[in-house]
Amino acid sequence: MKPFARLLSGLALMCMTSLGAAQGYPDKPIRLIVPFPPGGGTDVLAREAAIKVAGNTGWNIVTENRPGSGGNIGVDAVAKSAPDGYSLVLGQTSNLAINPTLYAKLPYDPEKDLTAIGLVADAPLVIVVPANSPLKTFEDMIAAAKAKPGALNFASSGNGTVAHLAAVQLQNAAGIQLTHIPYKGAAQASNDLIGGQIDMYLSSVPTLIGHVRNGKMRALAVTSAQRVPDMPDVPTIAERGFPGFEAVTWFGLAAPAGTPKDIVQRLNAEFNKALQTPELRVKYQEQGARVLTDTPEAFAKLIHDDRIRWGKIVKDSGAKVE
Repeated sequence: MKPFARLLSGLALMCMTSLGAAQGYPDKPIRLIVPFPPGGGTDVLAREAAIKVAGNTGWNIVTENRPGSGGNIGVDAVAKSAPDGYSLVLGQTSNLAINPTLYAKLPYDPEKDLTAIGLVADAPLVIVVPANSPLKTFEDMIAAAKAKPGALNFASSGNGTVAHLAAVQLQNAAGIQLTHIPYKGAAQASNDLIGGQIDMYLSSVPTLIGHVRNGKMRALAVTSAQRVPDMPDVPTIAERGFPGFEAVTWFGLAAPAGTPKDIVQRLNAEFNKALQTPELRVKYQEQGARVLTDTPEAFAKLIHDDRIRWGKIVKDSGAKVE
């Protein structure tokens, strides 16, 4: 066979293989990795989306928690998996856009080792204190921090997370000093806050809204530009004297680099379809999150752009994890 004919034959075989894989996909369970412990905001959003997609399609989607190292362990597990569409991760701003600058040695490159599938949601952060805290308002917190620099502490889900960096921005804007206590998961931080071991906690609204509703925590402010519909009495930081202040975390699906485009497109279409249903939108809103849908290309651009944006904030803050 002549070289040109061999080339055409090879290309045809590749196309047929890809098409065949897509047509038979999925023929086994899809693993959706949540790179954080159970019960946190990422976990809730992942499970709700997986349940809806499975109900629409009949697919078997198994949600698996792989926490650790600021989400890096779970993301890396997917980055190193076979690019066949059976391993997905619900990443977020921290492990897809911030950690490449924060960590001296990150085991994966979000832009080179992963394929973006699409956005799922975004959510602001909320500053909470124990229900019995003497800090009744956001202004009380600022006043206390100015009176005794460094005396007030705040928890986050880790060094260099959106919550940590948002607190750094607030400290710079308000001229205050807080002591940062990084945690590995929402459950322990929440327990310690409720128990009075820590003064404040910054995390996503989906992570903490349940505790606010049941009266175990008091919300002082949210970091979005507008108030959260399901927390209408909680002011924004912007309206409390810091105009333009905004910090949100987004959540999006990714697969290993090299996953066939037709499988990526099918995953994108099915998750977008599920996310656009009124029932899932309501469930996300009840968790303080806003449903987002997008193309794989647009999500890839967001990862790239936010990597530059947050990278500058990480460098300016001096935060680093070895």
